Amino acid sequence: MSADGDKRKAAEALEAGPSKKAATKLLAVNPRRMHELRKGAVEGEGPVIYWMSRDQRVRDNWALLHAAAEASKRGVPVAVAFNLVTQYLGAGARQFGFMVRGLRLMQPKLEALNIPFFLLKGDPVETVPQLVKDTGASLLVTDFASLRLGRQWRDAVAAKLEVPFHEVDAHNVVPAWVASEKREYAARTIRPKIHSKLPEFLTDYPELAPQAAWTCAVNPEAVDWDALIAEVLERGKEVPEVKWCSPGEDAAMEALLGEKGFLGSKARLSYYHEKRNDPTIDALSNLSPYLHFGQLSPQRAAIEAVRKKASNKAAVEGFLEELIVRRELADNYCYYVPNYDSLDAAYDWARNSLDAHRADKREHLYTKEQFEKGLTHDKLWNAAQLEMVHAGKMHGFLRMYWAKKILEWTESPEEALEVSIWLNDKYELDGRDPNGYVGCMWSVAGIHDQGWAERAVFGKIRYMNYAGCKRKFDVDKYVARIAALVRDVQAAAPASAAAGADKKK
Repeated sequence: MSADGDKRKAAEALEAGPSKKAATKLLAVNPRRMHELRKGAVEGEGPVIYWMSRDQRVRDNWALLHAAAEASKRGVPVAVAFNLVTQYLGAGARQFGFMVRGLRLMQPKLEALNIPFFLLKGDPVETVPQLVKDTGASLLVTDFASLRLGRQWRDAVAAKLEVPFHEVDAHNVVPAWVASEKREYAARTIRPKIHSKLPEFLTDYPELAPQAAWTCAVNPEAVDWDALIAEVLERGKEVPEVKWCSPGEDAAMEALLGEKGFLGSKARLSYYHEKRNDPTIDALSNLSPYLHFGQLSPQRAAIEAVRKKASNKAAVEGFLEELIVRRELADNYCYYVPNYDSLDAAYDWARNSLDAHRADKREHLYTKEQFEKGLTHDKLWNAAQLEMVHAGKMHGFLRMYWAKKILEWTESPEEALEVSIWLNDKYELDGRDPNGYVGCMWSVAGIHDQGWAERAVFGKIRYMNYAGCKRKFDVDKYVARIAALVRDVQAAAPASAAAGADKKK
């Protein structure tokens, strides 16, 4: 088919929406969603274990559907295992609390389908192969990870197994290895590749039916969820939980389709196209925590958005560009570039340009601690930083301005990259994500961008300034809103602590 034919076919798929009838004819998942981390025929009568990691949901989960289909072929049961580590890339109570609360809500959904839930603790390279051995599993399935640590875990687990090990991309509409076989230069190079494959992959999900009863002699240990949540909150208390976003896949669907949800009856979608770059207006989807923790399928969000296209064409197209093309471009980058968080991964033009301006005088220089506390001369930057610290989120447009100012106010691009990633991963609820790494690398090192007019410090890296922000939105209004937010959070903190102490008594 020609390029024009591919575009036309993709456009037709988006206009028509996904076909549930077509999806149910699939064997469970499109075989191209899966590749083998450890090859071999699936033999024996042991159960299938799904090692859940990135996609923490029961509904709309291609990895779970694949595990269930493989189990059904041989008439064996299926179980889900999740491995909880004590540390993960700087995450604190904010992130661990959200994740563990979501897992707690997920467990009864699995059990209603006869799927036991194993909560493992420790190093997955040890715990996951041990569970496979103890249960006599005939197949291990996991979901797709693009980040370095996840890839290392999977490779090490595969090396210890004696049974096949399948990885299923349940996180992207078009599987990463199908969308492209290499690192893509920019959105313009991956966009036509993704669009050409949407007719094949943008299908609705088949329903997950109750599974065969678990008959294995090894059963999951009961989880003391209250004690576990208390443990992760205490360990990560430096970065406390936030209240604006409730965890779990039901809450995720409410945030997508509920009355106050992004696509609901009072839809923010209607002004998303025109107002999404204005941080004083609540025009964004606010779905990123659910997408990051896999409590919401991006494909489900795309399916539901397409159904709104007739009345919100420009907004839906803009949302799908961010949800599919830009997000999957980030996965492409991290998957094919192991040093994705290093200046060494920048294009030659960007790295050479930054090198040429290393000795340029910086008008302002700040320490890591000053950045963290929002103690710069720039009230807009400080407000954005404080929103991230106290709310666990920052408006997407301001994330770009925020990271670029760090480049301007540090002694080197390496330091700028280190500080921006450290703050993002520590405070953002959706930190430690390919989108976050790409955002920092785009701002500091020109990833997925082009060279611009050369200037001091930045070289040819795209520049952003305070005056440009003032032209786009009411800076004072945003600063005042964040000041009120900080006051509210700080006022509620003592009450929350007292309530926790009373509960312990």
